[in-house]
This record gives sequence, C-alpha cells and structure tokens, in this order.
Amino acid sequence: MRLLLYNIKYAVGDGASFRTPLPAANYVLGNQSVLPELVAFIRGVDPDIVGLVEVDTGSIRSRMVNQAEKLAADLGMNTSYEVKYGENSINQVLPIVRKQGNAFMAAERVHGERFHYFDTGIKRLIIELEMADFAVFLVHLSLKYRHRHLQLRHLYDLIAATEKPVIVAGDFNTFWGENEIYLFMKAAGLRSANTHNRPTFPSRSPRRQLDFILYQDGIDVTDFSIPDCRLSDHLPLVCDFEVR
Repeated sequence: MRLLLYNIKYAVGDGASFRTPLPAANYVLGNQSVLPELVAFIRGVDPDIVGLVEVDTGSIRSRMVNQAEKLAADLGMNTSYEVKYGENSINQVLPIVRKQGNAFMAAERVHGERFHYFDTGIKRLIIELEMADFAVFLVHLSLKYRHRHLQLRHLYDLIAATEKPVIVAGDFNTFWGENEIYLFMKAAGLRSANTHNRPTFPSRSPRRQLDFILYQDGIDVTDFSIPDCRLSDHLPLVCDFEVR
C-alpha cells in the first residue's frame, strides 16, 4: 500500500508567488490555482491513503469550497475530516480559523474513523483511521514544546490501546527533528520511515524535519521518498508498505 502525507497549508501555496505587504495575507486571500495542482500531484503519486494536514473545510479563503471533499471527489476517493480545535475552543467561532482542519482520504473502503482530542494545545485533533489489518493516526502537534510532549503522552496511550499495528503520520512541529520524539518512539515501538532524517520544511530550502511517518512492528516499509513538490511550505512524504 502507499501512504501520502502532506501538510498542504490550506492550498495557499508556498508563499513565493505572493507579493503583499503583509506576510500572512495569503492565509486570508487564498490561492485558487493551487487545488487543481494538488489534484494532479496526488493523482500522479497514486496513493491508497492520503493524510492531509491544514485543510480548509469551507471558509471565505477557499471560496466556501471544502478542500477535503473537493480533492476526494476529483480523485475518486473517500474522505474523513474534522476541524482541529476542541469543541470549547474560541477558534470554533473565529472566521476562517473555525474551518481549519485535517483529513484522511482513502482509495478503498474505510472500515471506520474516530476523532480524538488532546487535552492541551490549540491544535487538538487526532484522526484514527481503522483499516482491516492496521490503524493510522493523523496528527498536527502543538508549536509549544511543553504542549507537544503532553500530546505525545496522550498519543502513546491511544497507540497502546490499539490491537492492530499502527502508523502515526503528521506534522509534529519538532524543531529538533527526530531527537525530540526519540523516547516517544521507543516507548511506542515506532520507527521512522525517513531513515536518513531528511528535512521537510520549508519546501524551498528544507532545514527542519517536522513531518513524520512512523510505524510499528507488523508493518514493513518497502519504499520511502520526499518528492520535490512545492505546492505548500512543507514537502510531502510518500511511504510504500506491507502489512504482515
């Protein structure tokens, strides 16, 4: 099977094409040319499962288009998505922000998805996708070091309670790369598909390893690549694997 992980930055591009006086203006203005390019890129990768971080589920920035549903429809895939903030978060009522989420897309029937939430941090969503022989968790961890490690503790408990082999994918915001999650990986029996610790951010000149695909025993990784695709400020990760 093939898993594609991509932080798509709400399909606003990598920022290089914007010439606005405010650096964050592209988060409000959007970029309607990126989504069709994402469709073409994902179709070329031909994944069985896609984990998307930073998806706009229908704000004025995306012209009210739910990017998860649009991508899935154009690619002939199923999708499961949710806003990434807790139900009591003030972000649930803020324009644009309240539509920011994460999503799974799957080429085959999804056996079940569950939404979990961290107890700390602003970005709290964990999507669990259950397949026949394994489970995948999609996360976007906090920018704050202390919150990240509290979230990793919560994530460990979810993994420990899962009877099938587990893959954990997402944007971990680890400014010190794999060293920062080494103990979490050891405790959970996880290994990184990115064996050479190649950086994924920023896409124009990668210096930090923020994005990970981690996997447990029972899953064999047969190929791994980081395509030079600059439709976001993150690079995508592609992992081929087999389930024993």
